[in-house]
Amino acid sequence: MTDQKKIQQTNLSPSTNLYKLCMTLVKSESEEAVIKILKQYGFWDNPNNWRFYGDFENNFATIGNQQSLPESALVEKLINSVDAVFMRECYKEGIDPESEGAPRSITEAQERYFKIRRGSLWDISAGRRTELAQNISLVATGEKRNPCYSIIDLGEGQTPKQMPDTFLSLAGSNKLRIPFVQGKFNMGGTGVLQFAGTHNLQLIVSKRHPNCAYDNNDKTKDCWGFTIIRRENPSDNRRSSSYTYLVVNGKIPFFNRDSLRIIPGKYPKPYYNEMKWGTYIKLYEYQIPGYRTTVTQDLYNRICLLVPRIALPIRFYERREGYSSHSPQITMAGLEVRLNEDKRGNLESGFPSSCFISVLGEKMACQIYAFKKGKSVKYRKDEGIIFSINGQTHGYISKRFFARTSVNLGYISDSILVSIDCSNIAGRTREDLFMNSRDRLREGDLKQEIENELAGILRNHQGLKELKTKRRQEDLQDKLADSKPLQEIVDDLVKKSPSFASLLFPGTRISNPFNLRYVSNQNDYEGKEYPTFFKIKQKGTKKNPLNKRCKILFETDAENDYFERNAFPGEFHFYWKKGEVTDYSLHLWNGLALSLIHI
Repeated sequence: MTDQKKIQQTNLSPSTNLYKLCMTLVKSESEEAVIKILKQYGFWDNPNNWRFYGDFENNFATIGNQQSLPESALVEKLINSVDAVFMRECYKEGIDPESEGAPRSITEAQERYFKIRRGSLWDISAGRRTELAQNISLVATGEKRNPCYSIIDLGEGQTPKQMPDTFLSLAGSNKLRIPFVQGKFNMGGTGVLQFAGTHNLQLIVSKRHPNCAYDNNDKTKDCWGFTIIRRENPSDNRRSSSYTYLVVNGKIPFFNRDSLRIIPGKYPKPYYNEMKWGTYIKLYEYQIPGYRTTVTQDLYNRICLLVPRIALPIRFYERREGYSSHSPQITMAGLEVRLNEDKRGNLESGFPSSCFISVLGEKMACQIYAFKKGKSVKYRKDEGIIFSINGQTHGYISKRFFARTSVNLGYISDSILVSIDCSNIAGRTREDLFMNSRDRLREGDLKQEIENELAGILRNHQGLKELKTKRRQEDLQDKLADSKPLQEIVDDLVKKSPSFASLLFPGTRISNPFNLRYVSNQNDYEGKEYPTFFKIKQKGTKKNPLNKRCKILFETDAENDYFERNAFPGEFHFYWKKGEVTDYSLHLWNGLALSLIHI
């Protein structure tokens, strides 16, 4: 009996039956429920209903070599959603995304389509960010322990006919030549699959936006398509698992419907508002240990770190049973927006501090954050230095880096976070520095050179050195406050023991060896948003050994984050004799700019 005949046995039209199957899968909250319904339809155990992901039997070799952490894999899905929204806007203009008329960068797409100046979400109001966030949602449903996560975007969407060549393809070049999107490797965000329950189930539901380009011969252009991806264990002569997806009569199942009620409504409704186009992805029983609180807390904090400068905001919805209705949704706009909003209560005075480093001719902008004691736990875990491209973290170096002898800031390693923007480095350099999974760095000479440059910047950063001294003194004073001061002990001994007193010179008073003079940062520095001078501080001739970095100190009235702030950042160019010098590092702190330059 064919699949179509099985469907027709139900006294409902094939289209209506598939619609009900899709909606049942959307509202299922466990792997067990999904498998049960697929068995009822006769699909689960029938090999004819399953097609290899990417039409490639040995696809586990690629899919199984993605992100090592579930939260990093989840970010890939969110980034794909951002891309889909930008693609929607480009197609709505009637422009081919690969043509010269399309935006040439993510920043240009942000400005052109959503009026986000310079690509900075900090420059728009919180209300506007929440409005934009309606385009992309992350929804938690199901159980507290192993929740289901749904990623919803109102982007371009795909027709059922297109889905095998887009969502379900591997190693293609769907977005390789589109300059204003993040996804380039055509792995479909497959990193999430290994973290999705035992059977790695993922639901995809999509419908093409009516104003986006499509094949005129595509009879499914107005339909919703859906499928389930699953992992099949090694069997017969196959040595590794394979990923397959559901098909009916060899094609993506589809149905005709104007809209689906699958977007969250007011708490606690997870499926209430209508979705007319776009893509809905659901991960069943997602394994993400350590995030047991509401999705608007711990997971929100973590995703913020992994997308320090995300191109579009995302709305997080908590819709699991058992959580209180307090703050059931929140808008996520990335780490830098969050730090700017929380700056007063969480960052030390004067921070963030901006700097540049240059390695092998590649210039990278950095932000140095110093948190108040105990405040960094809300923003990061082990990360000390994060590397991002177009707003997404691609790898990090542990905070243990700050304890190295070459840096000498181990005492405050828990309070430092450095963000490095690598968006403008060359494609070859990017490939040499980051893995394709975009969650870790490659070991090698390039990474070592970057670490050496950072060590020099941090070791010479006056603000960080002062903070380390200040923290040491505060900690020592706290310890002394918990015990009787040594001076009082000795004074009491002198009074009670004449023989001990006779050993001292008459009239000598014993001073407290722990009478510390408090060392603090210099007076609060008030830099100018638009500086009026930037000049060399040293006077006279300075000799410098050949092949050694030359230290040059500038003085200025610029604010500390002048070169890397969100609104109207400044630029620095250094010229020597007849040309521009590109191999240098520089950081600003309280009216001084220290530059280490290779001339």
